[in-house]
Amino acid sequence: MSLFRLGVGAAIASAASLGAVIAWPIGLPPPQLSELEGDVDRGAYLARASGCIACHSDFKQGGVPLAGGVELETPFGALYSPNLTTDPKEGIGDWTVEDFALAVRQGVSPEGSPYYPAFPYPFYINFTDQEIVDLWAAFQTVPANDTPSRPPEMMFPFDQRWGMKLWRAAFLEPPRTDPVAEKDAVWNRGRQLVEGAAHCAACHTGRNLAGARKSDTEHFLGNANLPGGDKAPAIDVVTLRERGWTVESLAYAMRSGIMPDGDVFGGGMGEVVSYGTGFLTDADRTAIATYLMDDHDGG
Repeated sequence: MSLFRLGVGAAIASAASLGAVIAWPIGLPPPQLSELEGDVDRGAYLARASGCIACHSDFKQGGVPLAGGVELETPFGALYSPNLTTDPKEGIGDWTVEDFALAVRQGVSPEGSPYYPAFPYPFYINFTDQEIVDLWAAFQTVPANDTPSRPPEMMFPFDQRWGMKLWRAAFLEPPRTDPVAEKDAVWNRGRQLVEGAAHCAACHTGRNLAGARKSDTEHFLGNANLPGGDKAPAIDVVTLRERGWTVESLAYAMRSGIMPDGDVFGGGMGEVVSYGTGFLTDADRTAIATYLMDDHDGG
């Protein structure tokens, strides 16, 4: 066989492989949820805990709540949080609750495309069906706003969204929210929030060159290269204790933004408090602090 024929054969094989990846379906069909009744108040609380308000509201530019537009600078290009209002064109007004479940728990759009992992869906995988319909009920109360969702501005090849299928296959990891039998209810509630809804590891864990978390080696050890040049300190128990934190001071800081030395949170953590943890119950803030201040490996 000539080198030409070998080359043509290799090119055809490569094209076929690429086509297979592009056509590769991802995500599991979500269960039928329309029969469940959602609770707006519970959903609004979970939305606060999950950071939806902070990430999808461009308050700095005068945007309205959940209309999107917050820029996230990454080494691969810029992402912009999408419109989550009930507008049928620019928001999620034409979605079903099953579309919503697919997006939140699996990171897959209604059209079957993968979302970039800046959307912390890996932390939401264990949301129950009831939590999903509660969230959905809360989002249905958001007034429609026609602010266009700005498309990502990613560099090649990261602008090829199908490539996220390969990323998911290589790096998508299971959540760490399952209860631990030997721990009490407060600790397990803290684990559920920290490792799930609040997705603390999204910022406080280092990432590799592909943007995946180094969960096995750097869980909660901080990240000096957050999007936009921000930094997240280590929040492992050893570091927290060395810096004078206690369960009480950590829970108080999540409500007030005031640290043990009298300084206040700034940057992204200031927004987390203002739009998220500041709205949680004292019991949940204490649970988060209890979990973080305990000797555990995060697994």
